[in-house]
Amino acid sequence: MSQSLSMTRNLSQQKESTLSGVWLFIFIELLLFAGLFLLYAVYRYKNGVAFDLASNELSLTSGVLNTIIILGGSLSMAYTTIAIRKGNKMAALFWLLNTLFIGFMFLVNRYFEWKGRIDFGLFPGSEDLARLGHGDVLFFGLYFFMTGLHALHLLAGFVVLIYATAKVNDNGINANNYSFIEKTGTYWHLATLIWVLIFPLFYLL
Repeated sequence: MSQSLSMTRNLSQQKESTLSGVWLFIFIELLLFAGLFLLYAVYRYKNGVAFDLASNELSLTSGVLNTIIILGGSLSMAYTTIAIRKGNKMAALFWLLNTLFIGFMFLVNRYFEWKGRIDFGLFPGSEDLARLGHGDVLFFGLYFFMTGLHALHLLAGFVVLIYATAKVNDNGINANNYSFIEKTGTYWHLATLIWVLIFPLFYLL
Protein backbone atom coordinates (compact mmCIF):
# COMPACT_ATOMS: atom_id res chain seq x y z
CA MET A 1 0.00 0.00 0.00
CA SER A 2 2.75 2.43 1.04
CA GLN A 3 4.74 1.46 -2.08
CA SER A 4 1.71 2.23 -4.28
CA LEU A 5 1.24 5.60 -2.60
CA SER A 6 4.94 6.35 -3.08
CA MET A 7 4.73 5.55 -6.80
CA THR A 8 1.63 7.73 -7.17
CA ARG A 9 3.36 10.57 -5.35
CA ASN A 10 6.44 10.26 -7.56
CA LEU A 11 4.34 10.30 -10.74
CA SER A 12 2.48 13.35 -9.48
CA GLN A 13 5.75 15.13 -8.68
CA GLN A 14 7.15 14.27 -12.12
CA LYS A 15 4.04 15.65 -13.81
CA GLU A 16 4.19 18.87 -11.78
CA SER A 17 7.89 19.24 -12.57
CA THR A 18 7.27 18.72 -16.29
CA LEU A 19 4.41 21.21 -16.32
CA SER A 20 6.58 23.73 -14.48
CA GLY A 21 9.25 23.25 -17.15
CA VAL A 22 6.69 23.84 -19.91
CA TRP A 23 5.46 27.04 -18.29
CA LEU A 24 9.05 28.23 -17.79
CA PHE A 25 9.72 27.64 -21.49
CA ILE A 26 6.57 29.56 -22.42
CA PHE A 27 7.59 32.42 -20.14
CA ILE A 28 11.03 32.61 -21.78
CA GLU A 29 9.45 32.57 -25.25
CA LEU A 30 7.06 35.36 -24.31
CA LEU A 31 9.96 37.40 -22.95
CA LEU A 32 11.85 36.91 -26.23
CA PHE A 33 8.96 38.10 -28.36
CA ALA A 34 8.09 40.86 -25.88
CA GLY A 35 11.60 42.21 -26.47
CA LEU A 36 11.07 42.07 -30.22
CA PHE A 37 7.69 43.80 -29.90
CA LEU A 38 9.33 46.54 -27.84
CA LEU A 39 12.06 46.93 -30.44
CA TYR A 40 9.39 47.19 -33.14
CA ALA A 41 7.56 49.89 -31.13
CA VAL A 42 10.73 51.96 -30.74
CA TYR A 43 11.64 51.70 -34.42
CA ARG A 44 8.10 52.46 -35.49
CA TYR A 45 7.99 55.54 -33.26
CA LYS A 46 11.16 56.83 -34.89
CA ASN A 47 10.21 55.84 -38.46
CA GLY A 48 6.42 56.09 -38.49
CA VAL A 49 5.94 57.25 -42.07
CA ALA A 50 8.43 54.74 -43.50
CA PHE A 51 6.79 51.89 -41.56
CA ASP A 52 3.34 52.90 -42.81
CA LEU A 53 4.50 52.95 -46.41
CA ALA A 54 6.44 49.69 -46.04
CA SER A 55 3.44 47.89 -44.57
CA ASN A 56 1.51 48.68 -47.74
CA GLU A 57 3.91 46.36 -49.56
CA LEU A 58 2.60 43.38 -47.59
CA SER A 59 -0.45 41.40 -48.61
CA LEU A 60 -3.25 42.00 -46.12
CA THR A 61 -5.20 39.14 -47.70
CA SER A 62 -2.30 36.77 -47.03
CA GLY A 63 -2.01 37.99 -43.45
CA VAL A 64 -5.72 37.55 -42.78
CA LEU A 65 -5.68 34.11 -44.41
CA ASN A 66 -2.76 32.98 -42.24
CA THR A 67 -4.52 34.28 -39.13
CA ILE A 68 -7.63 32.27 -39.96
CA ILE A 69 -5.52 29.21 -40.73
CA ILE A 70 -3.54 29.28 -37.51
CA LEU A 71 -6.63 29.92 -35.37
CA GLY A 72 -8.16 26.87 -37.03
CA GLY A 73 -5.06 24.88 -36.12
CA SER A 74 -5.35 25.95 -32.50
CA LEU A 75 -8.99 24.86 -32.44
CA SER A 76 -8.04 21.55 -34.02
CA MET A 77 -5.39 21.02 -31.33
CA ALA A 78 -7.97 21.71 -28.64
CA TYR A 79 -10.23 19.03 -30.14
CA THR A 80 -7.27 16.65 -30.06
CA THR A 81 -6.93 17.12 -26.31
CA ILE A 82 -10.66 16.57 -25.79
CA ALA A 83 -10.61 13.41 -27.91
CA ILE A 84 -7.65 11.83 -26.11
CA ARG A 85 -9.14 12.61 -22.71
CA LYS A 86 -12.27 10.75 -23.77
CA GLY A 87 -10.18 7.82 -24.97
CA ASN A 88 -11.24 8.32 -28.59
CA LYS A 89 -8.06 7.29 -30.38
CA MET A 90 -9.35 7.65 -33.95
CA ALA A 91 -10.72 11.15 -33.29
CA ALA A 92 -7.45 12.17 -31.65
CA LEU A 93 -5.48 10.93 -34.67
CA PHE A 94 -7.85 12.75 -37.02
CA TRP A 95 -7.45 16.06 -35.21
CA LEU A 96 -3.68 15.65 -34.89
CA LEU A 97 -3.35 15.06 -38.63
CA ASN A 98 -5.72 17.95 -39.26
CA THR A 99 -3.53 20.21 -37.10
CA LEU A 100 -0.45 19.11 -39.05
CA PHE A 101 -2.19 19.86 -42.35
CA ILE A 102 -3.32 23.29 -41.15
CA GLY A 103 0.18 24.12 -39.93
CA PHE A 104 1.58 23.03 -43.29
CA MET A 105 -0.88 25.33 -45.09
CA PHE A 106 0.24 28.21 -42.88
CA LEU A 107 3.87 27.65 -43.83
CA VAL A 108 3.04 27.30 -47.53
CA ASN A 109 1.20 30.63 -47.44
CA ARG A 110 4.11 32.16 -45.53
CA TYR A 111 6.56 30.87 -48.18
CA PHE A 112 4.65 32.47 -51.04
CA GLU A 113 4.41 35.78 -49.22
CA TRP A 114 8.14 35.77 -48.49
CA LYS A 115 8.81 34.86 -52.12
CA GLY A 116 6.67 37.76 -53.29
CA ARG A 117 8.62 40.23 -51.15
CA ILE A 118 11.97 38.74 -52.20
CA ASP A 119 11.01 38.89 -55.89
CA PHE A 120 10.40 42.63 -55.44
CA GLY A 121 13.77 43.06 -53.73
CA LEU A 122 12.22 43.79 -50.34
CA PHE A 123 14.48 41.68 -48.15
CA PRO A 124 17.41 42.42 -45.80
CA GLY A 125 20.63 43.02 -47.71
CA SER A 126 18.85 43.95 -50.92
CA GLU A 127 20.16 46.98 -52.80
CA ASP A 128 16.60 47.82 -53.88
CA LEU A 129 15.50 47.90 -50.24
CA ALA A 130 18.52 49.97 -49.18
CA ARG A 131 17.59 52.62 -51.75
CA LEU A 132 14.16 53.02 -50.15
CA GLY A 133 15.66 54.26 -46.89
CA HIS A 134 16.61 53.31 -43.35
CA GLY A 135 13.01 52.98 -42.13
CA ASP A 136 12.13 50.45 -44.82
CA VAL A 137 15.27 48.44 -44.05
CA LEU A 138 14.27 48.31 -40.38
CA PHE A 139 10.68 47.34 -41.18
CA PHE A 140 11.51 44.46 -43.49
CA GLY A 141 14.39 43.36 -41.28
CA LEU A 142 11.95 42.97 -38.38
CA TYR A 143 9.32 41.47 -40.64
CA PHE A 144 11.56 38.67 -41.91
CA PHE A 145 13.18 38.04 -38.54
CA MET A 146 9.96 37.89 -36.50
CA THR A 147 7.89 35.95 -39.00
CA GLY A 148 10.89 33.68 -39.66
CA LEU A 149 11.36 33.02 -35.95
CA HIS A 150 7.66 32.24 -35.68
CA ALA A 151 7.92 29.84 -38.63
CA LEU A 152 10.80 28.05 -36.87
CA HIS A 153 8.56 27.62 -33.83
CA LEU A 154 5.91 26.05 -36.05
CA LEU A 155 8.48 23.70 -37.58
CA ALA A 156 9.50 22.62 -34.07
CA GLY A 157 5.81 22.13 -33.33
CA PHE A 158 5.59 19.90 -36.42
CA VAL A 159 8.25 17.58 -35.03
CA VAL A 160 6.45 17.36 -31.70
CA LEU A 161 3.08 16.77 -33.39
CA ILE A 162 4.48 13.98 -35.56
CA TYR A 163 5.94 12.32 -32.45
CA ALA A 164 2.61 12.74 -30.61
CA THR A 165 0.73 11.22 -33.55
CA ALA A 166 3.01 8.18 -33.52
CA LYS A 167 2.58 7.77 -29.76
CA VAL A 168 -1.21 8.02 -29.98
CA ASN A 169 -1.21 5.49 -32.82
CA ASP A 170 0.73 2.90 -30.78
CA ASN A 171 -1.28 3.68 -27.62
CA GLY A 172 1.68 5.28 -25.87
CA ILE A 173 -0.60 8.27 -25.33
CA ASN A 174 -4.12 7.45 -24.18
CA ALA A 175 -6.92 8.49 -21.81
CA ASN A 176 -4.77 7.54 -18.83
CA ASN A 177 -1.61 9.22 -20.05
CA TYR A 178 -2.24 12.35 -22.08
CA SER A 179 -0.06 15.01 -20.42
CA PHE A 180 2.23 15.12 -23.49
CA ILE A 181 -0.75 16.10 -25.66
CA GLU A 182 -1.65 18.85 -23.21
CA LYS A 183 1.91 20.21 -23.30
CA THR A 184 1.96 19.99 -27.10
CA GLY A 185 -1.33 21.86 -27.22
CA THR A 186 0.04 24.56 -24.94
CA TYR A 187 3.03 25.03 -27.23
CA TRP A 188 0.80 25.20 -30.32
CA HIS A 189 -1.51 27.74 -28.67
CA LEU A 190 1.59 29.81 -27.82
CA ALA A 191 2.57 29.86 -31.50
CA THR A 192 -0.97 30.98 -32.34
CA LEU A 193 -0.86 33.75 -29.74
CA ILE A 194 2.47 35.02 -31.06
CA TRP A 195 1.10 35.21 -34.62
CA VAL A 196 -2.04 37.00 -33.43
CA LEU A 197 0.26 39.63 -31.91
CA ILE A 198 2.56 39.81 -34.96
CA PHE A 199 -0.24 40.15 -37.50
CA PRO A 200 -1.55 43.62 -36.53
CA LEU A 201 1.96 45.03 -36.12
CA PHE A 202 2.93 44.45 -39.74
CA TYR A 203 -0.40 44.32 -41.57
CA LEU A 204 -2.85 46.62 -39.77
CA LEU A 205 -1.13 49.42 -37.84
